[in-house]
Amino acid sequence: MQRLYDYLRTHPTLVDSFWAVVLFGLSSVGVSNINGVSHHHGSVAAGLAVSAVMSVVMALRRRLPEPMLLLATATGAAQFGLDIETTVADFAMLVIVYTVAATGAQWASRFALVAGLCAASLAQIRWPAEDASFAGQIAMAVFQTVPFALAWVLGDSMRTRRAYFAQLEERASRLEKEREAQAKVAVAAERARIARELHDVVAHNVSVMVVQADGAAYVLDAAPDQAKKALETISSTGRQALAEMRRLLGVLRTGEHKESGEYVPQPDVEQIDELIEQCRSSGLPVDFKVEGTPRPLPSGVELTAYRIVQEALTNTRKHGGPDAGASVRLVYFDDGLGLLVEDDGRGAPHELYDEGGADGDGHGLIGMRERVGMVGGTLDAGPRPGGGFRISALLPLKPAH
Repeated sequence: MQRLYDYLRTHPTLVDSFWAVVLFGLSSVGVSNINGVSHHHGSVAAGLAVSAVMSVVMALRRRLPEPMLLLATATGAAQFGLDIETTVADFAMLVIVYTVAATGAQWASRFALVAGLCAASLAQIRWPAEDASFAGQIAMAVFQTVPFALAWVLGDSMRTRRAYFAQLEERASRLEKEREAQAKVAVAAERARIARELHDVVAHNVSVMVVQADGAAYVLDAAPDQAKKALETISSTGRQALAEMRRLLGVLRTGEHKESGEYVPQPDVEQIDELIEQCRSSGLPVDFKVEGTPRPLPSGVELTAYRIVQEALTNTRKHGGPDAGASVRLVYFDDGLGLLVEDDGRGAPHELYDEGGADGDGHGLIGMRERVGMVGGTLDAGPRPGGGFRISALLPLKPAH
């Protein structure tokens, strides 16, 4: 039964053709029965011709609404002019008025309303009821006009309802596209965050491992104990890098990082001490001082501060030269956290700060600027007047709850 219903919904002309045949049959029976009635107007042949045309209007009303409206109007005018009295098939006029009001063009809908309201009055004038007073004639004309008005109102209401549902569907589709766009933006932002994290982790730890490996190779024969210590540093640094990379890659595996306990937490300000010690053990002298009263910080500020120091010391190791030294200052203000990282080396290439912060080997200062911007802070980077490089940042503080 459902298949039949779906088939009929997809073939409306077939349904209309069925009702057209029924309408033509009923009209033919009515026209044949009035043959020879004294008060009947028009011949049987003319009545059958009108019924046939109106049946065609019924069959094609949804496929060709505007042409069928004009055909029904022309047929009605011919009935009026040739004195062919109304038949059952004229019911198709009501149907075409509804159809045009629901699905036809705007001009056709207005034309159908005017023609439908006039049709009943003209028919009453052309074929008045016998033995009816003038007031009765008017009442009958009004009564016959009501179905045409109702047909047009129902059709126009259906048009409005369909437009409303179409608008709702369009709005739902637009919202769905907006949600997809927002999801893509969120994915892109997450990928950018992970890329910054991977850059900071890999650049720092690999640079430490390279320095230690070079030192171990240099003193392997002359000082085996120092070589062994360098290899231990390489091993611990590598494990630390792997642990952080597992944590970052775990973000890409939905749910895994929640079930596994092997991912380390996000680095914070307290781990800067360990970072400084790691740099010192790799041969980079670093002077580290904390000013002000330490206090709990938002996690985003903690991670940003750690990564800025990590990236700055990595750049010092890469660009400062073999005899470079660095200093790190961490200052707690009432409304902000200040960071100052300076070195006395040869300084970084100009493109690292003159052309957006990319040094050709990675993100350079771009990652720093993005991180600072995400927490609403400011960053200043450039060469020192006396030589070397200087990075200063101010991160706004909010009380941690």
